[in-house]
Amino acid sequence: MVTRPLSARSLASSPTASARWLVLAPHADDETLGCGALIADAASRGALAGIVILTDGVGSHSHDGPASRARLVAARRREAARAVRVLAGPAHPPPLFLDWPDARPFGAGEPGFEQARRRLTALCRQRRVDALAVTARHEPHCDHEAAYRLASAVASSAMRPVTVFEYVVWAPEPPDEGYRALRTPPIPIGLRNAALAAHVSQLTPQFGEGFRLPAAKLRMPASDLLYERTGLNARAEKPAP
Repeated sequence: MVTRPLSARSLASSPTASARWLVLAPHADDETLGCGALIADAASRGALAGIVILTDGVGSHSHDGPASRARLVAARRREAARAVRVLAGPAHPPPLFLDWPDARPFGAGEPGFEQARRRLTALCRQRRVDALAVTARHEPHCDHEAAYRLASAVASSAMRPVTVFEYVVWAPEPPDEGYRALRTPPIPIGLRNAALAAHVSQLTPQFGEGFRLPAAKLRMPASDLLYERTGLNARAEKPAP
């Protein structure tokens, strides 16, 4: 069982309480698993600037050709849009999909990375983003780590103060030392479960043999923990100019 830090401060009582949030998820379903409570809370206060899905998600299943791949990509887009409607309400726009190749992320300086960085940097300025939630740097998946690197690059080039907060999906919670933790207000577990149920491709054999979310992941907490790097930890992770 994951130990959740006792020192986490309530988001509602923190200096970030009035921030406008942009959520970056590596794959469709990570937005619900990792920060579904943040999405619901921020949307309820008019503080959700948007949700971005990094990859096309096609790597969760094997494929016998381009048509099979295209069907899964389209399905995962629909599933993410349904999950966001559940969490954020029907009036909120659907996620923005960057369509990076699943499990083959771009590196800093590559054209695909720089194009995404410029696009999200412009989005942060247009929508007055103050905080960016993204998967943690120590997550054990290349796309999750790449999402963190992209978020850090966006924050460094946004021409406005944007704080990066990390959330975990598969990794253990980071230690208290070197991080500042915020806890979101709780949301009804049923709301989060309903959002996750939208990701049918990851929960059922609809697309044949492939990835299935383990049962433990279906037991999601009512609140999210968001981590901000502090002190030397933050400076060590700052992208080079």
